[in-house]
Amino acid sequence: MSLLIKNGRVIDPASGRDAVGDVFVADGKIVEGLKGKAEKTIDAKGLVVAPGFIDLSVRLREPGQEHKATLESEMDAAVAGGVTSLACPPDTDPPLDEPGLVDMLRRRAKALSRARVYPVGALTEKLAGTALTEMGQLTDAGCVAFSQANAPIADTQVLWRALQYAATFGFPVWLRAEDVWLAKGGVAHDGEVATRLGLPGIPAFAETIALGTILELVRSTGARVHLCRLSTAGAVELVRRAKAERLPVTCDVSIHHVHLCDVDLGYFDSHCRLEPPLRSQRDRDALARGLADGAVDCLCSDHTPVDEDRKHLPFAEAEPGATGLELLLPLALKWGAAHKLALPATLARITSEPAKVLGVASGRIAPGAPADLAIFDPQAVVRVAPETLKSQGKNTPFLGYELAGRVRCTVVAGNVVYEG
Repeated sequence: MSLLIKNGRVIDPASGRDAVGDVFVADGKIVEGLKGKAEKTIDAKGLVVAPGFIDLSVRLREPGQEHKATLESEMDAAVAGGVTSLACPPDTDPPLDEPGLVDMLRRRAKALSRARVYPVGALTEKLAGTALTEMGQLTDAGCVAFSQANAPIADTQVLWRALQYAATFGFPVWLRAEDVWLAKGGVAHDGEVATRLGLPGIPAFAETIALGTILELVRSTGARVHLCRLSTAGAVELVRRAKAERLPVTCDVSIHHVHLCDVDLGYFDSHCRLEPPLRSQRDRDALARGLADGAVDCLCSDHTPVDEDRKHLPFAEAEPGATGLELLLPLALKWGAAHKLALPATLARITSEPAKVLGVASGRIAPGAPADLAIFDPQAVVRVAPETLKSQGKNTPFLGYELAGRVRCTVVAGNVVYEG
C-alpha cells in the first residue's frame, strides 16, 4: 500500500528533523517519493507526524492471565496510544521460558496486525532464580533480551553466571534492581507517608544496593545490561557514574515515577500500588531531571492491567500495577513541558532511544526505515476515564486527569491501524 501523509509537522528525533513537510510510504517502508498517486492520503495539517512510539515494558497478560486483559484489548490500546512497538516482560503464566510459548505469543500478535511485539525471555526457568533458561533457543524463537521481570535473583552467584553466559553470546539482559531481602513484605516507600499510614516500607537502599551489585557484575563480565524502571535518586547517580565509566548499561523510568510520589498515596489509593513503589518527592524530581539530561535513556509506560477485584482491596493486599499504554504520549509531553524541552527531545525518550535499547530499525523517519508512525495533536486534551481507555485494565492513578496529547492516527508497516 502507498500512503502520503502531507502538511504535517514532521519530527524525527534520530536525525533532528523538525519541519512541516510530507512523508511518503510504500511497501511498508518510508520512501523519498512515490511513483504515481498514493492509494491513501492523510492531511496532517496542524498535527505532528512522529515515529511510532516504542514502549519497553508492556504486560499483555497472555498467556494465562486473560481475566486481567487479552491480547486483543491491549493491542488495541497500544495503537490507540500511538505505540507501534512494545517489549513484553516474561512474567506471564507460565513464564516465557520455553520457545513454544514465545512462538505462540508472536504468532498471535502478528495475526492481529497491530503493534509489533518483542518478547523478553525469562532469564531463569520459571523465573525461580536458580537454573538458567536456554537463551540460545529462546533467541531463535524471537526473544530480544532476557529478564526476571519483578522477580529479582536472590542468589548473586546465579546472576553472575547468567551475565557471564549472556556476555559470551551477546544476549542483552534487562534487570530491575531490588534486594529481595530488604524489599521483603514491603508495599510502599519507606518514609514518612508509609509510617503515617502504617504500611510496611521498602527502603531506597534496597534499589541502590542491588544496583551496586549489578554494576560490579557488569564490570566483571562485560554483559550488556538494561536497568528497568529506576525509582530512586541514588540509582540515577550510580547509573550516571557507570555511564561516565563507559559501562555497557542503559536504563528507563516509568511514566508514573516522573510525575507521582508517595504523597499521592493519599488515604490508601490502591491505584498507586506499584512495583517499584512511588518514592519521595526528591526521588521523583531526580528521576525527571535524569531523564531530561540523558542519565536516564527512556520513558516507558510499565503497562500492567489489573482486574477490578484485585485492585479494590486494602492497599497492602491490592495487586500492584497500572495501565499506561494510552497515557505514554500525554504524560511524556507533560514531563517535557515541565522541563522546558523541545518536542523532538521529549519524543526521543519514547522513539529513538528505546529503539537503540531494543536494537530495532524503528523509531526514526528516514528512507528505508519501517513505516511505523504516530500522528497526533499535541494540544488536544484527553480526559482519562475508564470509558475512554481501550485497555481492559482501567487501573491508573491518573483517572480524572485532563492531559494534552491525542493520537489521531497510527501507522504500522505502512498500514493505518488506528484512526481516532
